[in-house]
Amino acid sequence: MSRPVTLFTGQWADLPIESICEKASKWGYDGIELPCWGDHFNVQQALKDDKYCQGRHDLLAKYGLKVWAISNHLVGQAVCDVIDERHKLILPDHVWGDGDPKGVKDRAAKEMIDTAHAAAKLGVKVVNGFTGSSIWHLLYSFPPVSDAMIAAGYKDFADRFNPILDVFKKLGLKFGLEVHPTEIAFDIYSAEAALEAVGRRPEFGFNFDPSHLIWQFVDPVAFIRAFPDRIYHMHVKDAARTLDGKSGILGSHINFGDPRRGWDFRSPGRGQVDFQAIARALNEIGYTGPLSVEWEDPGMDREFGAAEAVQFIKTNMSFPPAGRLFDQAFAEGQAKN
Repeated sequence: MSRPVTLFTGQWADLPIESICEKASKWGYDGIELPCWGDHFNVQQALKDDKYCQGRHDLLAKYGLKVWAISNHLVGQAVCDVIDERHKLILPDHVWGDGDPKGVKDRAAKEMIDTAHAAAKLGVKVVNGFTGSSIWHLLYSFPPVSDAMIAAGYKDFADRFNPILDVFKKLGLKFGLEVHPTEIAFDIYSAEAALEAVGRRPEFGFNFDPSHLIWQFVDPVAFIRAFPDRIYHMHVKDAARTLDGKSGILGSHINFGDPRRGWDFRSPGRGQVDFQAIARALNEIGYTGPLSVEWEDPGMDREFGAAEAVQFIKTNMSFPPAGRLFDQAFAEGQAKN
């Protein structure tokens, strides 16, 4: 099945957009998934300047690239989160403002609505991102957490995101939540609860990233089969559990790249994700969207990894479905005798 292979440049925002376009083209990518930070895609500029979006298309086309999705993870995180000084590091100044938590959340929600309008002007149909979560910090349930507290968290998510999704609906767009720890959905059960919270409205689905599931011992293929009509986009990223009897999967308050961690991200094909099984499951559900490399591997040069990743995907994830059972040929051949 032909699926475009794109590079999500969120982790490359230190480079000018033209520089990473030139590199992605040389490596063999079909397109770029544009992040709404750095100089790669500016939401407010897209809304104010009628030439901006065409300029992005022209720049990509210069290098033989296209765009199928944009992503605004950083702002989306602030919509439902418990706001603290960490968010100042990831938010645009006009969203952070004076840092008052209510104001930050309100401005983040408005920016996500603006992101939908900018996506429509660009001509893409999917916006990926995060939601944040008012209940992630309650994960361990001690001190004891009541069912009512968890229900209130899902209601808070619905109350904050439904107005955003109303705009997505009006514009004919999809929002793809990257199911991820610290979000309202981080595994299959919490993803189901998030869907229920917003009434299973079709504007809300998932940016499927198996790297966030595998270290939690959640089967990525089971996720695809649980939500066959909600996989709106995919990030190709790998991870590996490195448990040594001293560490656990919670990370031990040790940063990525430290060998003492119980798990870490890996370049595609270098970890424990079965991407061939995922490709088969994507074929089963008829997914034809991008396979977008979100490259993260603290033990590998990123340019080496990004160049290797596109070839890995084209070799291991780009095969078409069979279209028929292999042993049909027996009967068909016999009928010709």
